[in-house]
Amino acid sequence: MISQNFIFFYFCAMNRRKLKNSELDRKSVEEFKEAEKSPIIVILDNVRSLNNIGSVFRTADAFLIKKIYLCGITAKPPHKDIQKTALGATETVNWEYVENTLELIEKLKSEGIKVYSIEQAEGAIMLNDFYPEPDEVCAVIFGNEVKGVQQKVVSASDGVIEIPQLGSKHSLNISVSTGVVLWDLFSKITAISKSS
Repeated sequence: MISQNFIFFYFCAMNRRKLKNSELDRKSVEEFKEAEKSPIIVILDNVRSLNNIGSVFRTADAFLIKKIYLCGITAKPPHKDIQKTALGATETVNWEYVENTLELIEKLKSEGIKVYSIEQAEGAIMLNDFYPEPDEVCAVIFGNEVKGVQQKVVSASDGVIEIPQLGSKHSLNISVSTGVVLWDLFSKITAISKSS
């Protein structure tokens, strides 16, 4: 006799066919550029790895991020190692190079944009406890793979958001940190907009 659990799991497995690329409802470059963007700006402060930069572009594309600022030693597209991981996201996501991160922060704050460093610091608010204000554009800063966000940049920010970590390392790759933070903020912003 076939158990009910077997039938249930068999039925579920039959309904889990992987989608083909043609079924993913991907936006064209033009559709992406015209789409309403998430009110989130990403700032990369002296990020060294070209692969990490490309990964950030790809994640920003996934969540319709408003803009990426590349600062300091952060490399700019086009570069083959950025392109390798970005998979074309450098063509969709709006980006700009600004040499001085502190000057960028000052400019964004003067436009009413809240700026947050993603870092482990005194007085940081845990990501799971952070909720963006409705209709507010916020900028999140991710730092160098070894040194993190510069202290002077942390000090100039409106606040610091920390990703809760429970293990022994308390260290995430920047591309992983970006994915965690952008998904969390995107989810919260989407929930806020649906409830209003």
